[in-house]
Amino acid sequence: MRRRSSLLATVVGLLAFLLWAPASSAAADDTCSVRAPGASATAERAVAAACAQVAADVWYTWGGGHGPRPGPTYGQVDPTDPASEHDPERLGFDCSGLVRYAYAEAAGSDILDGVASAQFYTHRAAGRFTAAQGLGPLLPGDLLVWGTSQHVHHIAIYLGAGKMAEARQSGTKLMVSDVRLGGDYYGAVRIDPGPVTGHVFRTWGSGVWTKAQPSTKAARVYAFPGPTAIRVECQKHAEKVTSDGYTNDAWSYLPDYGAWVTNIYVQGPEWLDGVPTCSPDKP
Repeated sequence: MRRRSSLLATVVGLLAFLLWAPASSAAADDTCSVRAPGASATAERAVAAACAQVAADVWYTWGGGHGPRPGPTYGQVDPTDPASEHDPERLGFDCSGLVRYAYAEAAGSDILDGVASAQFYTHRAAGRFTAAQGLGPLLPGDLLVWGTSQHVHHIAIYLGAGKMAEARQSGTKLMVSDVRLGGDYYGAVRIDPGPVTGHVFRTWGSGVWTKAQPSTKAARVYAFPGPTAIRVECQKHAEKVTSDGYTNDAWSYLPDYGAWVTNIYVQGPEWLDGVPTCSPDKP
């Protein structure tokens, strides 16, 4: 009887382990943490800062996180989303507010102030990745975006192993999700919190379009919502443009956008000081 009881206990114990293990693994899949090696110390701190807010059950709230300083704020009603009716009562973040806060905590300064599109096209990019590249080259702390070149509408923080931390939508808390590679997933950007390299200028005006070629007739790429810090790689003489009382034929190439902008809307002289002329093979 002792041998049968011992055998029965072993079988019961094994079944209990098998039943417990999948549940435990499933729970672990939702853990908010750095889930792969290779990220910079700053990126890992950004993940930790975002995950602390996830663990605190902070709300998504439309417009949240965009106060004078990084951190949760009360939101606004999104006129396109009935679920946002309680956002003004909820202290929290929207998607870009969470990213702003995480990297401010990690870097010690407010390096990603702005909406999702401004964060994706930041002049602090250390690397960019297209949707076609998938998750293979990504590291924890990289920023994933959804939308188009003309309109980025969502941003999240990659954790590694196919997971991300995000402020997703009104009526929900901050969460860990599987990365959604389908639909309008657009790509990712890796942040360099150090000194900015290259020639940095600032635009003026609002709704200023960048172009695929240095021409007003070229395809639109992205419109600056307002004055924006940009990194200029080079400049060239091309189509003459007259706008807002100015005429100029100089255009600047912006490597972070893969696009051109007329120098009329770049603060500085008509021909930017210190910026080289583009090589003939620059499209």
